[in-house]
Amino acid sequence: MKKIVALFLTTAFLLASQLTDACTNFLITKGASKDGSCFISYSADSHILFGELYHWKAARYPKGTMLKVFEWDSGLYLGEMEQAAQTYNVVGNMNEYQVAIGETTFGGREELTDTTGIVDYGSLIYIALQRSKTAREAIKIMTDLVAKYGYYSSGESFSIADPNEVWIMEMIGKGVGNKGAVWVAIRIPDGYISGHANQARIQTFPLNDPENCMYSPDVISFAKSKGYYSGEDKDFSFSDIYAPIDFGAARFCEARVWSGFNKVCSGMDMYLDYAMGKNLHNRMPLYVKPNQKIGLQDVYAMMRDYYQGTPMDMTKDPGAGAYENIVRWRPMTYKVDGASYFNERAISTQQTGFSFVAQCRSSVPAPLGGIIWFGMDDTYSTVYTPMFSCITTIPNSIKVGNGDIMTFSETSAFWLFNQVSNFAYTRYKDMIPDIQARQQELENGFIAAIPEADKKAAALYKKSPAQAIKFLTDFSNIQQAKTFAEWKKLYAHLFTKFLDGNVKTKTDKPMPAVKQPGYSDQFYRNIIEKTGDKFKTPAGGGH
Repeated sequence: MKKIVALFLTTAFLLASQLTDACTNFLITKGASKDGSCFISYSADSHILFGELYHWKAARYPKGTMLKVFEWDSGLYLGEMEQAAQTYNVVGNMNEYQVAIGETTFGGREELTDTTGIVDYGSLIYIALQRSKTAREAIKIMTDLVAKYGYYSSGESFSIADPNEVWIMEMIGKGVGNKGAVWVAIRIPDGYISGHANQARIQTFPLNDPENCMYSPDVISFAKSKGYYSGEDKDFSFSDIYAPIDFGAARFCEARVWSGFNKVCSGMDMYLDYAMGKNLHNRMPLYVKPNQKIGLQDVYAMMRDYYQGTPMDMTKDPGAGAYENIVRWRPMTYKVDGASYFNERAISTQQTGFSFVAQCRSSVPAPLGGIIWFGMDDTYSTVYTPMFSCITTIPNSIKVGNGDIMTFSETSAFWLFNQVSNFAYTRYKDMIPDIQARQQELENGFIAAIPEADKKAAALYKKSPAQAIKFLTDFSNIQQAKTFAEWKKLYAHLFTKFLDGNVKTKTDKPMPAVKQPGYSDQFYRNIIEKTGDKFKTPAGGGH
């Protein structure tokens, strides 16, 4: 038993070093949502990723135009490919036809990375968004591209949605000398939800159901040729063969999916031992049916998870400190007296560059229907602001080029939101109520404003599509400007109210009322347990 545990922990710590930049996605089908929307959510988690909203304008290109491809993570030039004759407007990870794509990296077998390929996972997403009108079309474009040009990245899970369908696709390369990739794409059944967080999740899959499952012709035969698998085709598990589960994959990755599912679906306690890395054979299903229909704010709540109410609750262990902080400084693993330990890795984390919830609405046709609810920094303290996917101008505070990860900008929402969250880390349980009160007020207001915006846009579209798109562009820019202005006020409020460990409130007198709440009783007990009578006041010793 000790040898097995040691093996799991060793693997976990190796994996943890790769997962400091990990991401989380949830996928909600139209039959599982309150208003018939399809949703995908995505947190782009990286300590060096600058939060900004990408934009590619729709365009036409003459035959023979070439597109240069640069790796999304590093900017490394990979090569070039033929440009499409026409591309569509893309705002963030959603296009004007309401196709949305998210991702998480699972890595998988290292020897299957093809460094000679010229299409990385990020380029694959944004090229497909510029060229596809449906989720199925996006899958075909993505898989055709890697077959033709080679796949540069390691194993990847993709969330792909349109107003009617939601798909999960998992892909891994075939190594240098074997151009292309092996992959499986499964449509999430209507009425169900799915998720992925840096661990391949597709296990066995139907071999004769092309309407609901697509896969590369060699996904099984390639594994057999490499000696990875020798069983029957019907028993082949993509995840078990191309990205075998281990302690770290369960505790640091699958646990996030489990916790999101646990918020909306009863019975998930039967998989708690798996999520905690204790029973790797008790794997969760790829998709689950929620107890009731899920709304936009329910998806927000899933993305704001830090294992609340579970044995992994990050406010309940000593790492939370005196103020119940939900984040842990990296590295994620550490050693004390030669023994190895780890911190939990929750969905809500400090290194998020940006996150979004993409809402694909069949009730509102393209190009007016798609909304990417976009937020900067930590999901727990961000504000999801509506950006319609047809807009032609990106708000200045989230525009590409307004600051970068090493260049502070007073007008950048990324830096503003980090100012608020990083200040809050010093007194988290005291400050977070003020933050979330303003967050909820803004988000509720934005949600309430959408029906009227839809009505006005639809009326304008009948007269002039260009006028309708301009209206939604202006609307989106105004909402982001409001978010920025209100968060600026919030930072000033927090800094004033909580200065020097005090909690100050205005009164009708010249001076404010001041409270000094100190630390929690448990924190004081911890001090006494460690120091004994060192700080005990002797009888008659004053105050």
